[in-house]
Amino acid sequence: MRGIPIHGWVAIDKPLGLTSTAVVGRVRRILNAAKVGHGGTLDPLASGVLPIALGEATKTVPFVMDGVKTYRFGVRWGEQRSTDDGEGVVIATSPNRPAATEIEAALTGFLGVISQQPPIFSALKLDGQRAYDLARAGAEVTLAPRKVRIDSLTLLAAAADEALFEVTCGKGTYVRALARDLGLVLGTFAYVASLRRTRCGPFAEERSISLDKLEDIGHSAAAANYVLPVATALDDIPALALTEDEARRLQSGQFLSISRLALHRDLPTTPLDSVLRAMDGGRLVALARIDGEEIRPVRVFNL
Repeated sequence: MRGIPIHGWVAIDKPLGLTSTAVVGRVRRILNAAKVGHGGTLDPLASGVLPIALGEATKTVPFVMDGVKTYRFGVRWGEQRSTDDGEGVVIATSPNRPAATEIEAALTGFLGVISQQPPIFSALKLDGQRAYDLARAGAEVTLAPRKVRIDSLTLLAAAADEALFEVTCGKGTYVRALARDLGLVLGTFAYVASLRRTRCGPFAEERSISLDKLEDIGHSAAAANYVLPVATALDDIPALALTEDEARRLQSGQFLSISRLALHRDLPTTPLDSVLRAMDGGRLVALARIDGEEIRPVRVFNL
């Protein structure tokens, strides 16, 4: 395998105009990393936190993808765009502009688990093809509504033609759809004029680094300060402390007896079939699952 084995996470502050795939390529080149992936796509028109997985951290990407995310986004009133963001063409207009009090009153209707119809310009697949490919080809695209979770939605600032919001949401939420639907509820049209992700799972903008800065420090010792442990993505998963011998057995694919483990330590209180983060001191050993009276490895880490 070409490149050097680096294991961990780097939170990149993605600039506008780059695809997430392009950022992965830049990070791979800068660090000369053998294996690189990302934990949650950001569109080219969005900036902010893009977690990059290096080496064994790529095995934990699904946990970041499933994590809570926070966005700051600007909404422009009075226009409906084909893509629900500034990249699309104007397809309808409205003279109506909501007042700040009207906006505030409408926000509570978007909290909790809501039904959301994804934008037709999205990466979702329809009959095996990406929705955005079908939409660009002029095909009629109808995507089924789906349940998403909005934990908080706050109005930060409001002017005549636009407003600034912050949203914290669960997996699969489309901010573009949120802006579109908010406009409709307020008796007008709306689209996302700006979008920045400030948190993605355990990764926040305070600990992120720009591509330019990463390029500047390159392979220096300072770069190590921005590479977070593989287990960072697993902070919400209960930890199971193992001895060196138990860790070796689990890594080789053997199961461990729960009753035997309980003789020597307190075990995490978790439901049956739960996933545990098996640790040998500070070293991540495996993701393991409780299976009856046994703990079996699900994903082994070579760290």
